[in-house]
Amino acid sequence: MDLKFHHINLVSKNLDELNDFYNNILGLESLSPDNFLRTQSSDQKGYSGKIKFVSDGNIQMHLAEKDLNVAAQNKQFLNPVERGHIAFRTENIEKIKLILKKNNIQYADYGNAFSKEWYQIFFHDPEGNVIEVHQEILKEK
Repeated sequence: MDLKFHHINLVSKNLDELNDFYNNILGLESLSPDNFLRTQSSDQKGYSGKIKFVSDGNIQMHLAEKDLNVAAQNKQFLNPVERGHIAFRTENIEKIKLILKKNNIQYADYGNAFSKEWYQIFFHDPEGNVIEVHQEILKEK
């Protein structure tokens, strides 16, 4: 399958404390928030919580402010910033959607509600862990 591990998302009510732990205790490097161009959020769409980014130089961690209202706000059944998630990148999101449909796996199609550069879907594994799969949106030249 066309998936590459991309990031782990952890959520917290105290984002600064979580970020401090990964930076100062585990020694991960902060990444610029410019690495994730966010979509403008509103009362009906998106996510307005704070996000910080860290990396070991290979894999990213997205540290996000917990928000229990994101699913309802975006008219979805699954909230990716309630408990966090693991994320994979694909070059063919439509193929992934077909595989999920064929296997009767419900997914939440957030499109680009969170990111200007990614098309994102979220679903649960058999244990209820949240999985993100996203495809980069081609930038116009």
